[in-house]
Amino acid sequence: MRIGILGAGGMADALGTRWAAGAGHEVMVGGRDADKAAALAERIGGGARAGSFEEAAEFGDAVLLALPYTAAREQAGVLRETLRGRVLIDCTNDLGPGFTLAGGGGPSAAEGIAAAASAGGAEARVVKAFNLCHEGVWRLTPPEFGGRALAVPLCGDDESALAVVRGLVKDLGCEPVSGGGLGRAGLLEATAALLIGLWVGEGVDAQAIAPPLEFAAG
Repeated sequence: MRIGILGAGGMADALGTRWAAGAGHEVMVGGRDADKAAALAERIGGGARAGSFEEAAEFGDAVLLALPYTAAREQAGVLRETLRGRVLIDCTNDLGPGFTLAGGGGPSAAEGIAAAASAGGAEARVVKAFNLCHEGVWRLTPPEFGGRALAVPLCGDDESALAVVRGLVKDLGCEPVSGGGLGRAGLLEATAALLIGLWVGEGVDAQAIAPPLEFAAG
C-alpha cells in the first residue's frame, strides 16, 4: 500500500518506520521543511521518499495526519480535493491546559478535520486511530504487554476505510477494535486527555483503573 504521511515528527517517524521497514508499505513523508522531511524519509528506510504536503497526500492511498491538530485541520482543508476518496487517518489530540480538551466539549478534532476535508463537496473518509499512545509505544516490535497485544480502537463511518486502517493496525502487531462511528471519536479524544493526565500529571499506571473483562459487568 502507498501511505502518505503529513508531518515529520515523532509519530510520523514511529508509524512510518514500522509500516515501511516492518510491513513493506511504500511511504512518502510530506512537510513544510524539505530537509527535515528528507532526513526522516532516509531514517525510515525501506525506500521511503520525501516531498511536500501536497505530494505526500497525492501519493498515498491512505494518508496519516501526523501534525498538531490545528495544522492537521488546516492541511485537510487546503488539500481536500487531493484527499478526495483517500483514507485519512487522524491521530491528533487537541489538548488544552491541564490535560483538558481544547474544544471544550464541542465537535471532536476528528469531526473538525472531516468537516475541513469535506468543504466544497469533497468526500472525507476519516478514521480516528493511534491517538492513545506515545510515539515510543509504536516503536515497539510488537507493542505487546504481558503477552497481550495492544488493542487500538478505531472510529469512522466508512467501512472500507476502516478495513484499510484495521490492516495497518495489524501490521504493527496490534489488535484493532471498533470504537463506533466518527461521532464517537470525541470519546477517544477524551480518553486520551484522561490517560495522559494520569500518566504525565499524576504518575499513575492508567491500566490499573479498569478491571479485567470478566469482572467488568459485575
